[in-house]
Amino acid sequence: MATGAEPRTLEARATIMENPIYIALSRQDALRRQMDVVANNLANMTTPSYKNQRMMFLEYLAKPAATPVEKVSMVQDYGVLRNTAPGPITSTNNPLDVALQGDGYLAVETRDGQKFTRNGHLTLDLDRQIVDVNGLPVLDEQDNPLTVPQNAGAITITADGMVSSSQGQIGRLKVVRFEREQFMKELGGGLYTADEEPRPAPNTKVIQGAVEDSNVQSVVEMTQMIEISRQYANNQKIIDAEHERQRNAITKLSRLS
Repeated sequence: MATGAEPRTLEARATIMENPIYIALSRQDALRRQMDVVANNLANMTTPSYKNQRMMFLEYLAKPAATPVEKVSMVQDYGVLRNTAPGPITSTNNPLDVALQGDGYLAVETRDGQKFTRNGHLTLDLDRQIVDVNGLPVLDEQDNPLTVPQNAGAITITADGMVSSSQGQIGRLKVVRFEREQFMKELGGGLYTADEEPRPAPNTKVIQGAVEDSNVQSVVEMTQMIEISRQYANNQKIIDAEHERQRNAITKLSRLS
């Protein structure tokens, strides 16, 4: 019986010896992905309406195979939290630009249906439709593209989203909000989609001739980057020290045998 149990005991001991390295590696892996998020924040520091993101972590309990250890505590990143706080509003003097003051989103038309954006840097396309930075038509409250007639003259956009010209009203911008804003999925290009139905956003104010800037703060992101680098280096020291400890233990055991 002792002969049959001994190999499993040795295997268990070897696995237990490796556990500290596995734990440190799990933290390093999470730190690497956290660094990617911070780098993406910095890259979008000048992107209109971009919202900075943060990694979310939890303790992951795993039971190693062939060991008497019940559970080992690992580090796991399980999602990205988007900071929905508004960015500063900057005047552009472009009459088609709009900034949304509040939790609203503009609706745009894509091949896959309606998507939503807070990037209000708008222009006219060749068909004189108001489009976003991706060239997607901006919709009115009836889900129709807003088209500016020829020789329309100066365009005005009121706080409630009504678009008008010297020839009369063109339409009202479709501005909507979502109850679970954090659950909206980012698609790139400032576009979002959501599983829930959009609701009217009467408390959102439309500001003409301005855009919402990114809410990324460069000093905060650089500080985060430095802190992540330090934590990564400290974890590497732990791994190196643990590897050296195991190497010394194996050397001493080999001499005893």
